[in-house]
Amino acid sequence: MLCLSAKGLLPRIDAAVFADTQWEPKAVYDHLDRLEREIAAPAGIHIHRVSSGHIREDALDPDHRFASMPLYILNRDGKAGMTRRQCTGEYKIKPIKKKVREILGYPYPTRVPKGVFVEQWVGISTDEFHRAKDADVKYMRNVHPLLDIGWSRADCVRYLTSLGLADTPKSSCLGCPFHGNAQWRTIRDSSPDEWSDVVEFDAAIRRGNARANATGNQLLGQAFLHRSRVPLSEAPIDHVTAAEWAALQAQDGAPDAEELEAGVVDGCSPWACRGEQPEPTRDDFGLTA
Repeated sequence: MLCLSAKGLLPRIDAAVFADTQWEPKAVYDHLDRLEREIAAPAGIHIHRVSSGHIREDALDPDHRFASMPLYILNRDGKAGMTRRQCTGEYKIKPIKKKVREILGYPYPTRVPKGVFVEQWVGISTDEFHRAKDADVKYMRNVHPLLDIGWSRADCVRYLTSLGLADTPKSSCLGCPFHGNAQWRTIRDSSPDEWSDVVEFDAAIRRGNARANATGNQLLGQAFLHRSRVPLSEAPIDHVTAAEWAALQAQDGAPDAEELEAGVVDGCSPWACRGEQPEPTRDDFGLTA
């Protein structure tokens, strides 16, 4: 959408906002720098980079409140579950709303007057029209330009390719549990340092978040980044084992082969989160009594 606006194929936007969890792949930051340099700046469009903190460091800091990721849990009774996802709201939606209020001239806690709002573009294509939803505040009104012009994901890929941006990477945290096996393999095979980083994080969160543990509210079970619920360094990311497939089929709403490989399709983009997590949730990363 930024490219379409900068090239005059869509109306000119006033600004773009990137919510940074500070734990994206290096390829994403490199791509963002390129977009800013080659597309946005020449068109006079400013990209605001906003953040609520470093999601990885916050998870391991006993003095910091941590908004939990949707981690896969193996409870003491052997049953599987997930921790509730709070990270999208805390690390993406919250800083975007803060910046929007600043752009409007009414930073929190100043009340935004009735009738004052920003038109926010959300990049949902025709393949995912079911994800389109309204903002939950009156000072933001969501619009979906790709739906308006009838573009599918394939149309977007063709257009990016025509601009020399065929290698546009997916924006998501390095250690997002919604990754599919293909994404885990890409990290392992193309970026050894980032792979070591997520493997270390996976081990560090095994018993819950640092703050909960420090206050005596340990996770009653074990947490994992991979849906197989084994350490990431040992997870079957090159193939799905027969045992894993059998276990998955025994669960309600088990993922199909495509989701295992490609990850949760809807991901956790702001204002386009999937309505349900793939498995039943527990209430908190550190308080799963």
